[in-house]
Amino acid sequence: MRRATPATLVTIAACAALSGCGASTKLLTGSSSATGERSSGAQGVGGLGIPTLATKNTTRVAGADPVADAAGVALAVYPSSAPGTHPQAVTLAPTGDWEAALAASVLMAPPIRAPVLLSGSGSLPGATAQALDMLAPTGSAGGAQVLRVGDVPAPGGLRSASISGSDPYTLAAAIDRFQSAAAGKESPDVVIASAEHPGYAMPAAGWAAESGDPILFVDNAGVPQATRDALLSHGRPHMYVVGPRAAVPARVVAQLRRYGPVSRVGAAGAAANSVAFAVYRDPPCAFGQPCAHIPNSFGWAMRSPGHAYVLINAKRTLDAAAAAALSASGGYGPQLLVRDAASLPASVLNFFLDYATPGYTQEGPTAAVYNHGWVIGDQTAISVPVQAELDSLLEVVPQK
Repeated sequence: MRRATPATLVTIAACAALSGCGASTKLLTGSSSATGERSSGAQGVGGLGIPTLATKNTTRVAGADPVADAAGVALAVYPSSAPGTHPQAVTLAPTGDWEAALAASVLMAPPIRAPVLLSGSGSLPGATAQALDMLAPTGSAGGAQVLRVGDVPAPGGLRSASISGSDPYTLAAAIDRFQSAAAGKESPDVVIASAEHPGYAMPAAGWAAESGDPILFVDNAGVPQATRDALLSHGRPHMYVVGPRAAVPARVVAQLRRYGPVSRVGAAGAAANSVAFAVYRDPPCAFGQPCAHIPNSFGWAMRSPGHAYVLINAKRTLDAAAAAALSASGGYGPQLLVRDAASLPASVLNFFLDYATPGYTQEGPTAAVYNHGWVIGDQTAISVPVQAELDSLLEVVPQK
């Protein structure tokens, strides 16, 4: 079992460092504001924002939008304040193309390990520019410090490589080629997501970052040519369709089978779908046995305590890309979705009750495994009561 270690101090430092960003990308720094901006009446002990920023089992990256969340996550994963804590490269993904941003999450996998920052096509947002300056990427093996995905600006003073495409399908395929070239081989597994149902596609971002399995897209009409060409380059990969038939129809799955075996992972509703993706494993785990890691297997198989979890609002699609680096570092945990900032969906609640609550025996709590929850976004994304509920669900308890 992994012990999920909180990075509370790092996250607070990252949020504080970025507090001077523009109003649309401010992070919460000991504030009672639901929008992530400072307020004169800060809650919590000594104005630290507790429990807004952190509880004993959770840490919040409290951005007012995904741009700010990406900056906070990147600095939590790479604090960049001592030798060896800087990334080799940073991915700059487009805010205007959520498919490309999610697909770019795979660049956080080895060997590149590049966290995602976000930008529009004009000048860099303040949070992104400040985070990029603090991260000071050292340069990947190919020399690039910034991997520019799609229509984003080239940051001055840094070496960049461009990954381009004329539409989301060709851009996702181009990202796949770039990652495959860096890894020296194509992945045997590919995640297939709908370009028309972002809530169902979101959980794939964290898995891509952890596993190196690319995300390619289809639509209700079928398999676009760019996706077909990418699948051919993988040489009959095993494809995992994320989402129910309402997201990826059976006729599209039938088309995909021309290029290799296909398995579907999913459930109706974005929250339930994220849970289905979190517990899935291929090949399946033995009944009644812990889901230990199996080489060349696919899926999180999160059916036991002692892990990290990343909680995201399904209405903030880009937060899946922004938070993907947390699934590929630290506690290595899946992304779980809420539909409403004010409540934890029943499917997610039951997941924690069934699988995540750790217990301890007569040996005492220090011999137990521990969980940690990352909460992504300010209180307009996920409320403090939901964070408090998550904290309670993740707490170690005596075993009866």
